[in-house]
Amino acid sequence: MAQLFSPQADRRLRLGLAVAAGLLLLAAATAFAMARSGTTWAVGRAAPQPIPYSHAVHAGGLGLDCRYCHAGVERGASAGMPSAETCLGCHDRVWNVAAQFAPLRAAIAAGTAVEWSSVHRQPSHVRFHHGAHSAAGIACETCHGRVQEMPLTVRAQPIHMGWCLDCHRGAGAHAAPYVHLGVEVSPLTRCSTCHR
Repeated sequence: MAQLFSPQADRRLRLGLAVAAGLLLLAAATAFAMARSGTTWAVGRAAPQPIPYSHAVHAGGLGLDCRYCHAGVERGASAGMPSAETCLGCHDRVWNVAAQFAPLRAAIAAGTAVEWSSVHRQPSHVRFHHGAHSAAGIACETCHGRVQEMPLTVRAQPIHMGWCLDCHRGAGAHAAPYVHLGVEVSPLTRCSTCHR
């Protein structure tokens, strides 16, 4: 029986398969790098807010404590966002710009919360408790960056699972491990610690 493919066609096929495998590996590595990049996680990008707000002015210049606006940070899962009443408590007396604070007055009139855009919102399957982190002595800056220097609030860290686990693994060195399928696992790195 005569040969169907020449030796040159065989070499081309092998080269094509090698190139395809290389491109597949390159695509996978690029996708992995992009998933971990700050751009994907909106690091450095401000979210649009209903009113212009500067942490640099309020927390930096005026020295307001984070807990004044984020009242739940020490006890609750959510740090909480400031209510219209909190903002207007000062701004009814100081620097009262009617047009700028119209969304706050509208929220009070409607009996609704101010629609702040969260810069650090986590996916719904992630369980995060600000109070637990605050009680452990984790400073706000660890995750949120130097907010008191930000004219517009931006995400300072990628806050993805790998980033959180790096911190938990360091802190977990002092926690008593448990054994799961023959492997010692720190309580801070258990899946159920952070996932619903």
